[in-house]
Amino acid sequence: MTNGRPDTDYLYWRWKPYGCDIPSFDGKKFLDGMRGKHWALIGDSILRNHVQSLLCLVSEVEDATEVYHDSTFKSRRWHFPSYNFTVSLIWAPFLVKAKIFEDDDGVSTADLQLHLDILETNWTSQWESFDYVVISTGQWFFKTAVYWENGAEIGCHSCQNKNLKELAPEYSFRKALSAAFLFIISSPHKPVVFYRTWTPSHFENGEWFSGGTCNRTSPFKPGEAGDRGSDNKMWRIEREEFDKAVANKGPNGSADRLKLLDTFELSLLRPDGHSGPYRTYHPYEKGMTAKVQNDCLHWCLPGPIDAWNDIIMQMLAKD
Repeated sequence: MTNGRPDTDYLYWRWKPYGCDIPSFDGKKFLDGMRGKHWALIGDSILRNHVQSLLCLVSEVEDATEVYHDSTFKSRRWHFPSYNFTVSLIWAPFLVKAKIFEDDDGVSTADLQLHLDILETNWTSQWESFDYVVISTGQWFFKTAVYWENGAEIGCHSCQNKNLKELAPEYSFRKALSAAFLFIISSPHKPVVFYRTWTPSHFENGEWFSGGTCNRTSPFKPGEAGDRGSDNKMWRIEREEFDKAVANKGPNGSADRLKLLDTFELSLLRPDGHSGPYRTYHPYEKGMTAKVQNDCLHWCLPGPIDAWNDIIMQMLAKD
């Protein structure tokens, strides 16, 4: 809104499932139940978005105190002194070890290097301190990348001038999820883990790098979202890998503490919920024909992803 977005309906739409009601997130009830606990949200910038929603919702009760951030501000930690409650945001966009050579605008100076059989230690090394975890990964797997296994290059996605086997992003996505789920169910420490499913983007007439936009001001009606072939493929893979993990119950009933937070379909309905061209200040100050990069992936707050926390609250209440 500060950046000049003129419409406001996106603030008020609320997801309601058929046949039941999901109460709104109750910050006081949540904090009372989380005294002395540590939550971690592990993944990419959508997890940062999710943390922002959570912090906003509980700030009605108490403001968080930031107690840590790394040099890039991508991994951060907050504390709620009255409740001795900690929230950590941990930057691990692939969950597996990755060498990334791009800036905040997504411009790369070299190809990503993905080690598909080695998990990122910035989350696994802290695992024993977590009581609750929200973990996810997603859109980064579509990027150009070189894939490594057993210390050797085994293939590549969309690489130029490399004599490597072309592998689809579905391959690396499945491998990363399999490794992460294996760690979760095998670990002797058993936090409650919510795996949050794929988050669709809503670029139209191009992608983020090719002039894609998202100018809609209301949710999709049934059938309007279209085919979404790539999104559906990735969504299917993660549900398959989740089901395998639950079937391979680890010691101490760990699978019972691994839960699916399936937000894909409700998020898909909200093309109006992104900042679009208003990711920067007054993008059309010099005229509506200005070339403006849109953000059709991250979400406005208040907005669609507040529902994710409503659902988590309901899942916690059921337990």
